[in-house]
Amino acid sequence: MAEKQEQPQASQNGEKMENAENAENAENAEEAEKPKLEPLPPFEIVAGERLPAFFFKFQFKNVEYSSGRNKTFLCYIVEIQGKESKTLKGYLEDEHAAAHAEDGFFNTILPTCEPGFRYNVTWYVSSSPCVGCAERITKALQKNKNLRLSIAVGRLFMWEEPDIQAALRKMKTAGCKLRIMKPQDFEYIWKNFVEQEEGEEAKAFTPWEDIQENFQYYEEKLAEVLH
Repeated sequence: MAEKQEQPQASQNGEKMENAENAENAENAEEAEKPKLEPLPPFEIVAGERLPAFFFKFQFKNVEYSSGRNKTFLCYIVEIQGKESKTLKGYLEDEHAAAHAEDGFFNTILPTCEPGFRYNVTWYVSSSPCVGCAERITKALQKNKNLRLSIAVGRLFMWEEPDIQAALRKMKTAGCKLRIMKPQDFEYIWKNFVEQEEGEEAKAFTPWEDIQENFQYYEEKLAEVLH
């Protein structure tokens, strides 16, 4: 009787092993059929010659509270003086969650400064740099004595924070000229860096409400930071 009882047990074990193998094979088949997830491409800085009017009107607006303005727009003019002088012009945009426009400028637009040339760079930026970007600017100026950088900003980014204040003062010490945009600067950007509708006459810049008051507010704050 013992032998008769053992045989069914062995048969059951064999069936269980076979079922397990079939299940494993089925899982492997499903895994093979699943599409492979491709890695996301690295974050890219957006660059161009002229930015859309909507972005200018929203992102450059010099309001005190910048809710929803989570991008930095940087319009640049690079004057390279040497045997053959030339001028570079355009804009960059970013998202604060990833790469920053200031960093993108030194990585893509001006990665190197040749010793035999002089570089006069002007930025018009929607907001002042964060700590990391301010440090990158400071190092670039310290490393390249033939580089001159002037930055006009629409708003001050987190200017109340002590580390931001210290970083902006280091920029100034390194030779960076930092100032707040006047209403005339916004008009200059509108004319030279903002897209105009095709087939239509260029529209005149329309200042928004409190543009002068907001300029004065930020100018006072920047003076306090850089004193």
